[in-house]
Parts: sequence; C-alpha cells; structure tokens
Amino acid sequence: MYTPPAFREDRPEVLLRLMHQSRLPLLVSNGANGLPDVTHLPLLTDGTRIVGHLARANPHWKALREAGCAIAIFPGPEGYVSPSSYPSKAEHHRVVPTWNYEAVHAHGPIEIIEDAGRLHEIVSTLTDHHEKPRAARWKVDDAPADFIAGQLKGIVGVVLTIEALIGKRKLSQNRPAADRDGALEDVGQHNAALADAMRAAREGN
Repeated sequence: MYTPPAFREDRPEVLLRLMHQSRLPLLVSNGANGLPDVTHLPLLTDGTRIVGHLARANPHWKALREAGCAIAIFPGPEGYVSPSSYPSKAEHHRVVPTWNYEAVHAHGPIEIIEDAGRLHEIVSTLTDHHEKPRAARWKVDDAPADFIAGQLKGIVGVVLTIEALIGKRKLSQNRPAADRDGALEDVGQHNAALADAMRAAREGN
C-alpha cells in the first residue's frame, strides 16, 4: 500500500483500533495464473493474530494453504472530498477533488484450521464479539450440538500471525488548517463516519 509520510500510521494502538472498527475485511493471497484470491469475511484480531473462517466450498482456503501467507485488509471510513469545501479555492482555485480513507494491511503466515474443537472456538469467539451489543445475546451452544457439529463440517478456520502492519489514514492532513476545517464541515453533512475519522486525526488520535 502506497503510504506517503503525511498519511502513514504506525502507532500500534491506533492500528488495532482501526482493525477492530473495520466492518468487513478482505483476505488476499496469491492464486492461480498470477491472479490474487480475495475473500470478504469478518475477522477478529488481538494485535498478534487474526482469526476467521471460510466456507469449505470456497476454494480460497486451499490456495491459502498452498501460499502459506496472506494479507488481511481492514478498510475504514472513506468518501469524496470536494475542492469547493476548501477556503483556499476562493483565493487561488489551485485545488482538486480527493478521496479520504483509512485502511490497515496485515501481513503474515496463515494456518488452515480443520479441527472441530478449534473451529468451535473460532466461531464462538466471532459470535460472542458481534452479539455483545445485543440485549439478548445468542451463543453457539444455544443450538443443538449435533446441528453445530454438522455446520462446522462446512467451514475451515484461518489464523494469520501478524508479522507486519501497514496503516494509512488519508484524512486531509496535507491541507492547510483552514482547508481541513472546511473539508470536515462539508463531509460532516453527509458522511458522519468519515467526519469522525477526520476529526480524530486532526486531534492527533
């Protein structure tokens, strides 16, 4: 990922926060004929490893096993920024549109999990995480054991050990302060998530 100095993010706590906030990451690896294999799937991380699972019918898991390594991409808020939002437009008109966004790439070796016990742990961890905001939380063990056992046969787990993290937060940091304020005000009218990210970056968070 191309990361100019103004947009590069290296703080581990910020990278972990962005990964936790990402809604639907992508798992990418080398595939056949030089083309990449890509799967969208929910992933969880503790900062040292990333866990998730794929459908057994998805051939990507076999390519992952063969490749032995992968990249997990965690996209964040993104959106268009109009040059009309910059006060400098009225001064000299030397402005152009851009696209603001956040993203984290995690690189490392990947392990394929077929053991039923470890698969149960992975799906339980994912489920508990996403059920946490709900008042009535569903748990994997709420379903009949034989039903869950059958469902586990239809998936394979993945565990990526993080060896490198690359973070990018392109949030107008390269613009003068007045332009950043103008962009934030304009974006805030139609893209609250991106505005929150821009505000956090301006405050050094």
